[in-house]
Amino acid sequence: MATTDADTVKEERARQLADAAESLFAAGVMSHSGHANLSARLDGERLLLTPGFVRGLRPGQLAVVGFDGQVFEGELQSVSAEIIAMHSTIYKARPHVGAVIHTHSPSATAFAVANRPLPCRTEPMLRFGQAEDVPVVPWGPRGSDVSVRGMAEVLEQRPTTASVLLANHGLLVFGPDPAATAHLVVAIEESAEAEIAAAAIGGGVDFPPGAQEAVRASIARASS
Repeated sequence: MATTDADTVKEERARQLADAAESLFAAGVMSHSGHANLSARLDGERLLLTPGFVRGLRPGQLAVVGFDGQVFEGELQSVSAEIIAMHSTIYKARPHVGAVIHTHSPSATAFAVANRPLPCRTEPMLRFGQAEDVPVVPWGPRGSDVSVRGMAEVLEQRPTTASVLLANHGLLVFGPDPAATAHLVVAIEESAEAEIAAAAIGGGVDFPPGAQEAVRASIARASS
């Protein structure tokens, strides 16, 4: 059977997701259990989704599912089937988003458990796409209408955020592709860890005015 353009895109996205999952473990930002789920947008209202585990993930293990929950290819454990709506809500609200990653990264999850937004006070957060505080989505059972509605409301209220904290649960990050999204997960986890450490010596301090513009200018100079 001839390989189509859609097949080529799917294979490339699957490889990117497997690489992104590996990079998260290598960076040491995963919880003790290694729990996470990752997805990448495909054509129409379809996405690639991890099957229920991510440690040692291989490209051929990913499932193709519709935004409505229909499974077109592969298999999903029930634990992953529950979170399709969580991922599809992001893709519907953010047409430019190409990948979504959910983790229980320990320090970021501490902010989620405290129901406290994570301030943007580190340069990696500015550089990798989260130039504002990470907002908190009110708690709801995972994959439930309550949870999905809460996410949709926060995304509408915060049209430029690239991540949210799920109250009493964990972190959800979204970006143009799996690699960029994984970089932001790492930046957010490191920032959350730094915030917790800074609290012991008087607390974090906000960037001075114009910091985002200064970082952008520095990036532009380096790439010219």
